[in-house]
Amino acid sequence: MIRVVIADDQELVRSGFVYIVGSQTDMEVVGEAGDGLGAIERARRLTPDVVVMDIRMPRLDGIEATRRIVRANPATRVLVLTTFDLDEHLYEAMTAGASAFLLKDAPPEQLVSGIRMVAAGEALVAPAITRRLIAAFVDRSRPSGSSALERLTEREHDVLRSLAGGRSNQEIAAELHLSEATVKTHVSRIYAKLDVRDRAQAVVVAYEEGLVEPGHTDGPLPPGDA
Repeated sequence: MIRVVIADDQELVRSGFVYIVGSQTDMEVVGEAGDGLGAIERARRLTPDVVVMDIRMPRLDGIEATRRIVRANPATRVLVLTTFDLDEHLYEAMTAGASAFLLKDAPPEQLVSGIRMVAAGEALVAPAITRRLIAAFVDRSRPSGSSALERLTEREHDVLRSLAGGRSNQEIAAELHLSEATVKTHVSRIYAKLDVRDRAQAVVVAYEEGLVEPGHTDGPLPPGDA
């Protein structure tokens, strides 16, 4: 059973999410919160698998709430919901540790599918929220010589570049003439060496370190499959 906390300051919206999630046979809504501080308290006390988090909330916004929740319990995943497909705070939420991003007007099936994916340790960015958007807000001011990519092998660079280009493990395998099992192994090693949890975080590093450039691809970040 996937244990979920719903955090949204609009009671009507929150009630709708609670109904949608609670109607799933493999999910249980264990708590609700109307602001960021409430989300942190529920996450600490209830240790849910997934927190569905609104970005714009009173007292404490969803970005800082995400950062504190992930820091306190890395096993809890955060799925961020936003009204805006061009919200500049999305990148901040990603760097804070969010694993998934969906628009609030996404169909209910996308919400429950996203929760399942995040609970399984995967990453998800809605098709409307493209990597071009993420790249637009990347801080490119890191000093030279500090690249986290120096820890990667040449083949791992290739895999990360393809991953950031929006390719699935199957597509990366075909492109680099590797087996899918080998690609999964490379992806896992990339996560470990970069100290990231999922595909979303790995893409951030790829942009920040200049491995790929803004506009590298127009496609959305695919669901994680490793």
